[in-house]
Formats: sequence, structure tokens, C-alpha cells
Amino acid sequence: MTGDSEFHEVLHSLHVWDTALPSFDPASAPAEPLELFREWFVHAARAGQVEPHTMSLATVDADGRPDARILMLHDADARGWHFASHATSAKGRQLAGGPEAALVFYWPAVGRQVRVRGRVTACGERESRADLAVRSRGALAAALTGRQSEVLGSREELAEASAAAWERAGAEPDAPAPTWTRYVLEPLEAEFFQGDAARRHVRLRYRRAEGSGWTRELLWP
Repeated sequence: MTGDSEFHEVLHSLHVWDTALPSFDPASAPAEPLELFREWFVHAARAGQVEPHTMSLATVDADGRPDARILMLHDADARGWHFASHATSAKGRQLAGGPEAALVFYWPAVGRQVRVRGRVTACGERESRADLAVRSRGALAAALTGRQSEVLGSREELAEASAAAWERAGAEPDAPAPTWTRYVLEPLEAEFFQGDAARRHVRLRYRRAEGSGWTRELLWP
């Protein structure tokens, strides 16, 4: 078992950004955040960032307590940032009760992060089914297993349900998963952070101004 001394020794020996980082001139940033996000996303992927499409989703439960988890980005377009989950999961229930959420992408390979805040809308059945149809057999099997966030009696119970779901996913690639839902976060605010080894980080925030597009402003690091 790892003790306090070993944990702290390792923790305090770690370094951040021991590599050359890209530069970012906020004066050259586009007028809207989507274009910059796509540019940074492609750059991070080509720079070797593992799973750049993973992101943190933060929501709030009925008691006002924050919650967060990692999931995958399914798209980013003029409508917003897309992801999917079961409507009956913890995040699905939280979004139904309070559709405001935040996303965070962190790409340490290039010292960049992107934060997006906005309102989340659940897509209709047709779009949600289409979302699942283009994914792998494993993704369909997981969706068919269902019961996400419910209490699990045993690992054996999961193994049995999962095996049945995998078999069905192979036999019925169009099998419906009624609670599977695609969501879109419409951004009201987006921040782009470029790390700097000298701690002179660049932070550029976009804020949606009602009726007049986006405003941009620099933030102190």
C-alpha cells in the first residue's frame, strides 16, 4: 500500500510542460470560438495528444451539488458541442432538472485547455438513434446494457447483462436503446488557455453578446 511519504515524494517530483509549447497570439484569433476550437483540436491530435476528444462534463444535481465526469465529444458545429448518454443516467437526470453545464478539454501535450459553458438541449429520438448507429458494436452493447449510474449488485450480474447485450448488438445492429440521448451544449461562453513555462499564460474568453455576436477579452492568468 502506498504511504504518505511515497505519495508526496512522487507528487512533488512531478513537472509541468517540460517541453516546447506552441505560441498563441490572441489578436489573430477568429471572431467566433468554434473555428478556434476546431483549429486547436486538430493541432492537439496531430501533436500526439492521446484521446483529444475526451472532455469533462460538469453538471449540478437537484440539491445544488456539482458533479463531473469524463466523456467523449461527438461533434462541434454551429449548434454547439455534442455528446451522448442515457437520459436515465445521473447526468441525464441532472440535465433534465437543470440544463446548464460546462465542458473542459485539457491537452497537456500542447499545454492547452478549452472551457465551454452554456445551455444543454436533448436531441430528438431520430438524431439520438443516428448517433448510436454510427458507433461500434461495443458502444451499442454498452447502451443496450443500460442502467447507467444505478447500484450494481455484483460484477457477475454486470458480466451476464453485458454478454447478452453484446450478443444482441451483433445480431441486431439497429437494436433500439430508448434512453440513449444525444445532447448539444449551446455555448454562451468559451475560454481558450495557452500554458506558458514562465507562467505568463494566455487566456482568451469569448462571451456571447445578445444580438451582436461574440465579444472577446483577455484574462489575467
